Order: sequence, then C-alpha cells, then structure tokens
Amino acid sequence: MLAFTLTFVSICALIAVLFVIYRIQKSTDDADKIVALDILLAAALILCIVAALTIDNTVLLDVAIGLSLIGFIGTVGWSAVIQRKNDAQTLSEKEKTHDA
Repeated sequence: MLAFTLTFVSICALIAVLFVIYRIQKSTDDADKIVALDILLAAALILCIVAALTIDNTVLLDVAIGLSLIGFIGTVGWSAVIQRKNDAQTLSEKEKTHDA
C-alpha cells in the first residue's frame, strides 16, 4: 500500500510540474511566475520526501529542508523586487498625471 501511495504522489507531483512549466511559459505577470516557481519548489520537496521514503535514507530529508529554506528566502526576495517595481510604476504614473 505504501508503494502505491508513493507512486501516486510522485505522479501527482510530476503532473504539477508540467502545469507549472506551462504557467511559467504563458504568464506575462511577474507575480504569477513567482507563484509558479514556488509551486515547482513544493513539487521538488515532495519528490525529495518520496525518494527518502522509497530508499529509506534520511539524507534526502536534509536536502528537502535546505530546499525549503532557499525557496522561502527566494520567494521573499522576489516579492520585494516585484513590490519595488510596482511602486516605481505607481510613482511614475502619479508624476505623469501631476504634470498634465
């Protein structure tokens, strides 16, 4: 039963990866791409955990923890970049309306 569950979870994670790749290619919004990359990271974490359970080795759990930390820091960093970009666009739009 565990083998079936691990296989099912792996297939679902791989399907999620395919949807994420499609979303990254078709999206024009930066925030959508960041969310898609975050979901891609979650799928990678799931695959690391499934692999750790399959081979009965906890080393891959350490990799999953490291990936989650890097993903969190990356998401916070990219969200700050997007926020600055949006603030700069809003400021330039206010200057245009103020000058007119």
